[in-house]
Amino acid sequence: MNNFSWGADCQTGFGGTNVNGLASAAIGMNNAGGAKSNASLTGGVSNSFGNIRITSKDGSKVHTVVATRGKLLPGNDQEYQEVSYTDLKVIGNGSFGVVYSARMIDTNEPVAIKKVLQDKRFKNRELQIMRQLEHCNIVQLKYFFYSQSDKEEVYLNLLLEFIPETVYKVARHYNKQKQPIPMIYVKLHMYQLFRALAYIHNMGICHRDIKPQNLLLDTESSVLKLCDFGSAKHLVRGEPNVSYICSRYYRAPELIFGANDYTCMIDIWSAGCVMAELMLGQPIFPGDSGVDQLVEIIKVLGTPSKDQIREMNPNYTEFKFPQIKPHPWSKVFRPRTGNDALELIARLLEYTPSARLTPLQACAHHFFDELRVPDGKLPNGREMPPLFNFTEEELAIQPDVRDALLPPSLRDHLLTRSSSSGGFPAGVMLKNSMSRSKDQGDDKQ
Repeated sequence: MNNFSWGADCQTGFGGTNVNGLASAAIGMNNAGGAKSNASLTGGVSNSFGNIRITSKDGSKVHTVVATRGKLLPGNDQEYQEVSYTDLKVIGNGSFGVVYSARMIDTNEPVAIKKVLQDKRFKNRELQIMRQLEHCNIVQLKYFFYSQSDKEEVYLNLLLEFIPETVYKVARHYNKQKQPIPMIYVKLHMYQLFRALAYIHNMGICHRDIKPQNLLLDTESSVLKLCDFGSAKHLVRGEPNVSYICSRYYRAPELIFGANDYTCMIDIWSAGCVMAELMLGQPIFPGDSGVDQLVEIIKVLGTPSKDQIREMNPNYTEFKFPQIKPHPWSKVFRPRTGNDALELIARLLEYTPSARLTPLQACAHHFFDELRVPDGKLPNGREMPPLFNFTEEELAIQPDVRDALLPPSLRDHLLTRSSSSGGFPAGVMLKNSMSRSKDQGDDKQ
């Protein structure tokens, strides 16, 4: 797992919470770097906390801890519950900490536990952001709790829904078979990614590490979920941000030019790189450094103009670049690549950030029209995943694309319901087909 991924990003101020009191036993298991402890949670947040109890059931260790629910509830941000899990295994590690897989005792469902070192001086930005999120294309935070090592280091443990595959693994499988990913899967993966981006960008949240490794995938249902918000941040106009962000192959050019007042459009560039990689079978801009990365981009997009450079970073004053003409997109990709795909890529990988498509504009693009065909099926014969279960809030993000975004049957149904009821009720979900709709009824920088 990439060390840059899963990083714990923090920001100043802990809201008065005594992190030193958030102590518990570290996850007890024999693994490289995993500390053992039976320290109790003393002082700090709540007297309802106790030790992590490790018991045995059918020969397996059962870990029981009092955890806080992941979803923030109105007027109650400290809702505790005792949870038990077993079958703890390390599935990833890096400079950030460790990721485990486990199985919940009460529901038997698999979960992932991301354990990161908590700087006692800061709030954990990833936790703050994940507690706000609830979307079908974003990995769900179920619970979180704190633990402590023998050295009295405090760790934050995020208990997440577990999805074993990633778009990266699936793409690598096709690449090893020397086969392109079927275009229907490219469409499914990218559409769901753009839906997730539309949701978080509407909240002012920039993910800042979009890459195939952070796109979880259920290969049976083709449901995609965006994960790893360790680099995510609420972007505020006028507040500086670090420019060295995003994994290398997916870094937007404004970041390479050193911009620190960038927008959520850096995620759109990264998404364009992901789409291009799925179509090519390899990264489109495989640079070994920031400069090399820029060279790879210029080889395809041509030399940026002075105006484009100013749009990316107005403080950048060096304009000494060789004049290279853009390479036609039709020659970048395989022969017979559809014009819709080429046009979408071109609208995502723009030098000027404001010229890139918004996430919902991308979802409404003709490239995804195949997904809007009634009664469509996956190649394995299963139903399509939920693609049009929009809330009213989602549809209100960019009303001008609504007609192109929805299948005709759902669009007509929406207009009928809206005119007859004086508006579409908040929270009512639009399903993939007309029949389903009828069934509904109603810091660090």
